[in-house]
Amino acid sequence: MVQDLYILMITAGVVSLLFKLLKQPVVLGYIVAGVLVGPNLLGENIVNPEHVKDWGEIGVLFVLFCIGLEFRLKNLFASGKTAFVGAATIILGMMVLGYGVGCLAGLNNMNSLFLAAMLCMSSTTIVMKAVDEAGLSKARFVKGATSILILEDIVAVVLMVLLSNIAINKSFDGVVMLKTIGVLAATLVVWFVVGILIIPTIIRKVRPYLNDETLIIISLGLCMGMVLTAEQAGFSSALGAFVMGMVLAETLESHRIEKLMAPLKNVFAAIFFVSVGMMIDPVSLGTYWSSILVVAVVVILGMILFGTLGCWWGGETLKDSMQTGFSFVQIGEFSFIIATLGNQLGVIDPAIYPIIVAASVLTTFLTPYIMKASMPCYNFFYKHVSPRWRDNIDHREQQVELAEQTIASAKAAHTPSVADKVQHALRKTIITKRIVHLFVTNMTENDKPHATNV
Repeated sequence: MVQDLYILMITAGVVSLLFKLLKQPVVLGYIVAGVLVGPNLLGENIVNPEHVKDWGEIGVLFVLFCIGLEFRLKNLFASGKTAFVGAATIILGMMVLGYGVGCLAGLNNMNSLFLAAMLCMSSTTIVMKAVDEAGLSKARFVKGATSILILEDIVAVVLMVLLSNIAINKSFDGVVMLKTIGVLAATLVVWFVVGILIIPTIIRKVRPYLNDETLIIISLGLCMGMVLTAEQAGFSSALGAFVMGMVLAETLESHRIEKLMAPLKNVFAAIFFVSVGMMIDPVSLGTYWSSILVVAVVVILGMILFGTLGCWWGGETLKDSMQTGFSFVQIGEFSFIIATLGNQLGVIDPAIYPIIVAASVLTTFLTPYIMKASMPCYNFFYKHVSPRWRDNIDHREQQVELAEQTIASAKAAHTPSVADKVQHALRKTIITKRIVHLFVTNMTENDKPHATNV
C-alpha cells in the first residue's frame, strides 16, 4: 500500500507540475497521471487499483464536504432569482439535450439518463480558476455564476441519490420517484434545520476551547457521522458529507475549517482524479473520437445557450449573462463522480466513461479561450440586433445598476438580510438554547478536577 501511494503521488506531482508550467488546470494533470499508472497503457497494474479506488471514494467525501463548506445561505439569497432560474434553466435544458443525444446515439433509457446527468453540471473549480486567471474575480457576473454553480452542486448530489434509486430498481417509476424526492427533501430539511439550530450555536459556545487540531478532528467526526446517518437512511454517503459541509458553513469557524481541510482535500481529490484516469483506455479514445467531439460540442453550445438564457430570465444583464454562459462550457467533477457511480452499479455502457472524461479534458482546455470570446460575441450581438432589442438590453443594465446601489446602501446601513434574521431567530429558540446549555454544562463539569479520597 505504501509503495502504491508513493508511485501515485510522485507521478501525480510530476505530471501536475508539468501541466502547471503549461498553464493548464492541474486536474488534467492528475487524470493523465492516472492513465500513466493505470493498467491500460502498459498492460499491467503498476499500482493496486483497489487501493486507489478506496482512497478515491474517501476523496469524494472530502471534496463534497469542502464544497458544502463554501455554501452560504446569505450569498444564495443575495443572488435573488438569478441563481434559481439560471440553475434550473441550465440543468433542465442540458438534461433534455443530453438525453436526446443519448437516444440518437442508440443508448437505452438508463444510459441516456446517466449521460444527461453527466452533461448538466459545470466545474466549480475550473470556472473559478479560469475567472481568477483572467483577472475577472471582481467582475459583476461572478457572484451570480458562483451561486448557480453552488445550486448545481446541490442538484448533482440529489441526482446521485435519484439515479442510484433508478439503477437499483432497474426502472423509472414516476410515483416512486416523486415519493423518493419527497422523502429526500424532507430529510434534507430536517438535517439542515436541526444542524443550523444546534451545531453552529454549540461551536460558538465552545469556541475558546477549539484549537486547530481539535477543530479539524471535530469537523471530520461530524462529517463522518452525517455520512453514516445518510447511509443508514438509505441515501448516498456523498449526500451526508455535503450536508454537514453546508451546516458547518453557517458557523463562525467555517473559513478556518476550510483552511484546515484544504491540504487533506487536495491530497484525496488528487487521488480521486488519478483513479478516474486509471479507468481510461488510450486506445478507446481513438476509437470514440467522433463521439468525444460530439459531446464536447453539445456541452459548449448547450451551456452557452442555456446559461445565457437562464441568467437573462433571472434578471441579469445580457453582458453578464453571456459571460456566465461562456464560462460554464466544461464538464464538471460531478460528471466523473456520476460516471463512477454508474460503473459501480453496472448500469452504464463502458464506452461512456472514456468519452465523458476525454470530452471533459477537451472542454476544460478550451474554457479560457471561450471565456475570452464572450465580450466580442456580446459586442457583435449588441451591434446587430434591432433597436427594440437594444433598448431592452440598455433598460436591463439600468435596472441592475439601480438594484446594486440599493444593496450597497443597505449594507452601509448595516441592515440585516432575511437570511440573517431567520438564522438568528432559529438560534434563539428555547429548545436550541436548552440543548446548548446542557451540552456546555456537561462539558464544563467534566473539565472540573475530581476530588480525591484521602
